[in-house]
Amino acid sequence: MAEYDVPLSTNLNIDFSATGSAEILQNVAMIFASVANSCPMNREFAWDGSVLDRPINLVQSIFATTMLTALKTYEPRANLVKLKPFGGTDGVTTWTVRVRINE
Repeated sequence: MAEYDVPLSTNLNIDFSATGSAEILQNVAMIFASVANSCPMNREFAWDGSVLDRPINLVQSIFATTMLTALKTYEPRANLVKLKPFGGTDGVTTWTVRVRINE
């Protein structure tokens, strides 16, 4: 089983012909980039945005739990290995994400 770092960005370039690991990693990035209620045909897709604008000490633990649930629901072929927050003192938290693909 291979492990991959997933770059998180809201500016995703979607490859509609992706297969294998590339498809799974693209799906993981899409899940992390999407907030529930933002996808017109599937309002429950992705993660619950209720953590936004909450105190940073709560956001990190709630976000980690929310992301784990979203990943298990929408891309069960990937297992979350690492979800580590950085920053947060200025209100902006970035995340390092590593997944293991079940092949």
